[in-house]
Amino acid sequence: MGRIRILVVEDSMTVRKRLVEVLGSDDDLEVVGEAEDGRRAIELCSELRPDAITMDIMLPLMSGLSATEYIMAHFPTPILVVSASTNRGDLFKTYEALAAGAIDVLEKPRGDDSDIGWEHRFVMTIKMVSRIRVITHLRARLALPRANPAAVLPASGPDAPRQRCQVVAIGASTGGPGAVVAVLRGLPLAFSLPVLLVIHINEPFGQAFGDWLDSQTGRRVAYAKDGDAVAGAKGRVLMAPPGSHLVVVDGICRLNQDPERHFCRPSVDVLFQSVARDYGPAATAVLLTGMGKDGAVGLLDIHNAGGFTIAQDEATSVVYGMPREAVNLGAVDRVLPINDIGPVVAALEQPPRIRR
Repeated sequence: MGRIRILVVEDSMTVRKRLVEVLGSDDDLEVVGEAEDGRRAIELCSELRPDAITMDIMLPLMSGLSATEYIMAHFPTPILVVSASTNRGDLFKTYEALAAGAIDVLEKPRGDDSDIGWEHRFVMTIKMVSRIRVITHLRARLALPRANPAAVLPASGPDAPRQRCQVVAIGASTGGPGAVVAVLRGLPLAFSLPVLLVIHINEPFGQAFGDWLDSQTGRRVAYAKDGDAVAGAKGRVLMAPPGSHLVVVDGICRLNQDPERHFCRPSVDVLFQSVARDYGPAATAVLLTGMGKDGAVGLLDIHNAGGFTIAQDEATSVVYGMPREAVNLGAVDRVLPINDIGPVVAALEQPPRIRR
């Protein structure tokens, strides 16, 4: 098996040399090209067809966001965003790149004590990213016509909702930003159920994600605060803040610093399992694209409690890891393409029809 071929895109020569040096120190990796701007990145990607790309967001001539959008639309390649930008505007561009198909984001080295362990994380992350089979990712796919809920949500049968829904819980990881946007855009403006959300985004990049979702979906999105009443968040999205688990106890949001689950805090499983205990058959849960298995056991708990469970299908998932685990456990009532999920969730506001 040959070495993993990497294209490094970074406008700072100092940082670029550091990235190349770290990658070159691993026997499994080979840097096959370097680009200092977005246009050159596209040219080299087309010419070299690397196995993975490290992409800075703030680039001359063409931004890393624009380059990512073009690459994912024309010759899809696994992309790791490597960025030092943590102000609100630059974070929004990072989220846009993730929604456009970039796989993950990692901070740049700072040249101080905070870099301890960074080289190992960088090498391990680029190896992980390179293994992902990416799909053509046209940004327009987020605005595809919405499905007819009646065509995809059965009124009766073993996979129909068993009780009127009171809360919707959503979990996502790798590829999650674009998937969450698609689901929330699929909900009508009048949708009034509270939505609880856990998504895995590396710190410090998660701090403005709620604001970005709010701007992308037209739906009020905020980080949950300890003590928030779920019922008081009608039509709104409450997100687990970076670094904290979100659980529901007697209809109240609670944040805690309990140990990581599946190396994650916040964890989808932690949220889903609390929702299963608190709402049982009145809960709906959606497990979206992501690597690993976080959320699968929690989805099974909701399914076993009589709730309604949905998983994103393989064809539209950036990584069919978490949804596959849930399907294999028998935790899923419906497996749906991403653009069908929002309309199906929207239909849950209607009481179930009488079965015959």
